[in-house]
Amino acid sequence: MNQTARTQVRAVAFLHQCVLWSIAVIDMNKPIPVLLVAGFLAAVAHIPAQAAISPEIWAKEDVLNVGLSRNASYISIMRAIDAGEKGGMIEVYSVGDGSTDSLEIVRRVDADPMEITGMGWISDKHFIMNLRQQVRHKIDGFNQGVYEFKYAIVNVETGDISSFEARNAALAHVLPKDPNKVIISYAERDRFGLQYYEIDLEKGGKRLVIRGSIAKRTFAFDADGNPRFSSGFDSNSREFVSYYRAPGKSGWAEINRSHIDDFDTFSVLGMDPDPQYAGHAFVLAHNGQDTAGVWSFNLETRKFVEPLYARKDRDVAGVRYHSNNWSNPDLVVGFVALLDKPEYVYLDAEEEALYKQLEELIPNAFSFTITSRSAQGDSLIIRNTGPKDPTTFYWYHKGKFSVVGSRQPELPSDELADVELISYAARDGMKIPAFVTIPNGEKPFPLVVLPHGGPYVSEFVTFDPWAQLLANHGYMVIQPSYRGTQRLGLKHYKAAFEEKSEAGYAMQDDLDDGALALVERGLADKDRLAMFGWSYGGYTSLVAAMRTPQIYQCTIAGAAVSDPIMQVNYYRDFLRGSQRAEQLTTWAGAFSPVDEIDKINVPMLVIHGDNDQRVPVDHSRKLAKKIRENDNFFKYVELEETDHFYSTLMRRHRQQLYTEMLAFLENDCGPGGL
Repeated sequence: MNQTARTQVRAVAFLHQCVLWSIAVIDMNKPIPVLLVAGFLAAVAHIPAQAAISPEIWAKEDVLNVGLSRNASYISIMRAIDAGEKGGMIEVYSVGDGSTDSLEIVRRVDADPMEITGMGWISDKHFIMNLRQQVRHKIDGFNQGVYEFKYAIVNVETGDISSFEARNAALAHVLPKDPNKVIISYAERDRFGLQYYEIDLEKGGKRLVIRGSIAKRTFAFDADGNPRFSSGFDSNSREFVSYYRAPGKSGWAEINRSHIDDFDTFSVLGMDPDPQYAGHAFVLAHNGQDTAGVWSFNLETRKFVEPLYARKDRDVAGVRYHSNNWSNPDLVVGFVALLDKPEYVYLDAEEEALYKQLEELIPNAFSFTITSRSAQGDSLIIRNTGPKDPTTFYWYHKGKFSVVGSRQPELPSDELADVELISYAARDGMKIPAFVTIPNGEKPFPLVVLPHGGPYVSEFVTFDPWAQLLANHGYMVIQPSYRGTQRLGLKHYKAAFEEKSEAGYAMQDDLDDGALALVERGLADKDRLAMFGWSYGGYTSLVAAMRTPQIYQCTIAGAAVSDPIMQVNYYRDFLRGSQRAEQLTTWAGAFSPVDEIDKINVPMLVIHGDNDQRVPVDHSRKLAKKIRENDNFFKYVELEETDHFYSTLMRRHRQQLYTEMLAFLENDCGPGGL
């Protein structure tokens, strides 16, 4: 990183906006590809436009992941089995001379009866895969689902598979200087903290690198595999503690403490690559500010030196690392902020140039990244996702660009909707950002309010299958970042629970005010408003059906909390500090739908998975029983053998959910349907 780039980044910290700088010329002698390939756009398959795409098509999936081995000897494609009904399978092809015709399948891995949920390359002939298997028909209790998990390493050339019977197994570090070794972490049942082992990929042995504890639970490593950073918990002072071990030192130096009740962020993102700032780290922190930004932090003095990138309207999301992790492991090349389209500020001109050229080449480029790159740098996989792209994978190799596949290839981009970021004032004056998905047709549109779950999560524009499905069937969709939403600053976040719980109250007002703002702007029809949400969003849909004055014609509640006290009792013994404060305050003081059944004044569809571990199905069964006793109009649907999370919704579940939702909106949502 040169001093000019650093100065420019400092300027952004003061302007609180991203600045585009001139693009550097790529040195043809360096292993970074020039991507202006003639005729590339013609390689993208065109799918004829369809109107009102069926739930069956929306539920299908195809390519889930694509990767490259270390030296690009192999390319892997992870495909959904039976269009997303039975997890994934992995196909590995020998690259040969690099032409499409030379690709030859050498290995197909289907882990039946287990499901493959993810994979990644760790050498030129080894990849790792995440596995799960349903081992129970019913959950064991709160946060105790029906799946058990396994981690496995596959040798493509021999077909040998070695697996880890451990909890939370993960790849901790690819050792770029030793292509035959990696570091794996996992939790042992009788210990607190993660254990880290160096795995010999050729010989199959493992060596303990470092063992975690309460005081030092997790570790981060340098390119040589040496532990450099650690974080843990001081039980005596009730503080989270961060540590650093300098090269050549055996002892750990404490660099930061944060009390369990504090909300300030402190997260080490990587070392500053500028030689003038040796011994400095990039840290994501609030440091007394409302929004979290990236700071230069002196590891020796334990002091913040200067803000490098910060914004007033949102937290900085993190960093972008170098696209070639083999040759430049964990090298920070830029900072990113998320809300609408991702915005990057780069420290590395060549990486900026590379991504700029990709943006010009990829159809409907939105949120794209190089997910896999050869050690030589001349072969790479790019993944793009956005409102007009459900996720497409591209491959650059030896001067050629090609489309590998798409997650949902039967969804044509010209039938997908644009998404716009707006803001409006809630009734108490708080500014609420929101995403609006805009269908084809004439305004005013029927509107569906789609609140996110959590409630304390962040939301940003991406490809949202639920919003796009609704827009494809003619509904405008608004997704408000109501108070409590994270990454919009501490004030916005803590407004949901700091003085009292606003669940069902001011947080609910924020949602209604978003719908009314679109009505006032002439975009939505005031007589055709509905709400659909999942998890906490499902809770808001229950509350919405009970409000007076009523602005909605119907609501759809998925995996909803109906009894806040029952939910808070699940959480009570699992949470600590600020997280405990937010959850206990929220649910203990929340509006309780199960106790207000007599207030329901619009039709309601309730949907729940019968194996939901996060919001157990008893919430909806208890609600349904009370509603039937009160003879209120509603429909109740259970999705068989599915959990709370989207990743557990198989194709049949998605198709059932979409079919029920669309039919309810069309036929049963108020007089004549929505």
